[in-house]
Amino acid sequence: MMELKEIKDLLAEMFQEAGQELSSDAAEKLAVYMQGILEYNEHVNLTSITEPREFITKHYLDSASICALPEFQEARTVIDVGTGGGFPGVPLAVLCPDKQFTVEDSLQKRIRVIQDLLERAGITNVEAVHARAEDLGQNPDHRAAYDLCVSRAVSRMSVLAEYCLPFVREGGWFISYKGSDLEKELDEGRKAVQVLGGEIDRVQPAGIEGMHHQFVVIRKVKRTPNKYPRKAGTPGKTPIR
Repeated sequence: MMELKEIKDLLAEMFQEAGQELSSDAAEKLAVYMQGILEYNEHVNLTSITEPREFITKHYLDSASICALPEFQEARTVIDVGTGGGFPGVPLAVLCPDKQFTVEDSLQKRIRVIQDLLERAGITNVEAVHARAEDLGQNPDHRAAYDLCVSRAVSRMSVLAEYCLPFVREGGWFISYKGSDLEKELDEGRKAVQVLGGEIDRVQPAGIEGMHHQFVVIRKVKRTPNKYPRKAGTPGKTPIR
């Protein structure tokens, strides 16, 4: 396990190489969080990526690549659906302390780890919530409550849209981190996006050189019908077609 100072130095070097500014405070928080994730990962499945440079590239720089998008820059309230080990929500919260983040995951063990590490790292603008997205999306405290929903979850767009769009206010945005082979997935998911009140605005490459994913940028143009999201498990079994 690397020492905290070694992680901080590596973070500063790699962010600089990627053309990203990283303050000393942000480097400290990201280093503490990374060290904690790797410690916990020996007992709780949080990430398969444990080599430090790869961790920073695929969890931190990849998460940060959304920062150049105007929809992200303008958002004040952001929810990260299916956050796993806290990505992209936690690093984005560190990099953008003026925004308020909620990170959601269905596995309570992961949320407990995130809550502990948020406190350990002194990250105060994140609320970590244990819930199924389908249940939380019907909760009036969270439904249509966010300027922006982000997700790196691996679900197909026809399913992911039902998890994510109910959280977004009208006029807000849902941005999904996706791989390069998207055409078929978007064709299959276009109806679900429309039914749920969304409209695909564009697909664009990540904003940091060397990141191979694309962003699917979806505007929330009308209210999501009350019946969505359906009960837990239904979107995955019977996606909107």
